[in-house]
Amino acid sequence: MLREVPVEEAVGLALAHDLTRIIPGQFKGRAFAKGHVIQPEDIPVLLDMGKRHIYVMELSADELHEDEAAVRMAAAVAGDGLTATDVHEGKVVLKAARDGLLRVDEERVYAINRIDGIALSTRKPNVSASRGQSVAAIRPIPLVIEREKVERVCAIATGQPVLEVLPWVVRRAVVVTTGSEIQSGRIEDRAGPVLREKLGAFGVEVMRQVFPGDDVDAILTEIRRACSDGAQLVCVTGGMSVDPDDRSPAAIGAAADTVISYGTPILPGSMLMLAYAGGTAIFGLPGAVIHDPVTSFDVLLPRVLAGVRLTKDDIARLGAGGWLNE
Repeated sequence: MLREVPVEEAVGLALAHDLTRIIPGQFKGRAFAKGHVIQPEDIPVLLDMGKRHIYVMELSADELHEDEAAVRMAAAVAGDGLTATDVHEGKVVLKAARDGLLRVDEERVYAINRIDGIALSTRKPNVSASRGQSVAAIRPIPLVIEREKVERVCAIATGQPVLEVLPWVVRRAVVVTTGSEIQSGRIEDRAGPVLREKLGAFGVEVMRQVFPGDDVDAILTEIRRACSDGAQLVCVTGGMSVDPDDRSPAAIGAAADTVISYGTPILPGSMLMLAYAGGTAIFGLPGAVIHDPVTSFDVLLPRVLAGVRLTKDDIARLGAGGWLNE
């Protein structure tokens, strides 16, 4: 509730809005922020600013000022790997406290935004976040918000975090490049440089790159050797189409405990394969990864590197928005 009060009677009351002061040639800006509690020493300054009356807030027990509401809600929704900025104009921004994967519980973000007068905005889920990067913001829309609405936000956020930044945990990879034409040197390998650059951006070391040709047993041997040597990620390149002489899917299937998917609803890169052998993730990568700047591999890789074990449902949901071509 707003009330007009003579300046001399305003000590101890909170301003309902910012007050700007102008001193010609010296200063123009905010002299008092909304929510500021008027002190005795403020009275002469306010009078010098030409303020004979000010508007103050009188909050009931079931109301919260926007700043307090934003701070409470930010603390509720923020999980590990996030820090909150100071509140500014009723808004708190959440920033990544480390490099990692931004995880967003989309259903609970939806539930929070269904509460009238509350706004929670995040970056796209399951993308990489850099330390210090702003990834979300939360605020009440009105200057004064019902306490009950803020408590509902906090209740929705109870339990698992609504937002968090998971650290990168995969640090060692092996690249298995198939194809007799590359093994023999007739064709220059292009997969290795591309993958070293992509993985290196996340701090992943490529332990080695091997060239087993087109023999299924040779490919299988190299995948198994990579797993036993401690590789957390194996990238098999080449031989991922439906041609009868493309042997990579069979070798990956034989090496894996679980095949999550052979094929994705993402273009380019629909022929990608993802499987797991114990704790090692195995990608079968189609040629699009070499030729296109962004493919299904770029979409799935951050989750794998953060240790998130993907399911068939996770991949099936990527069809909406899976057209990556410009």
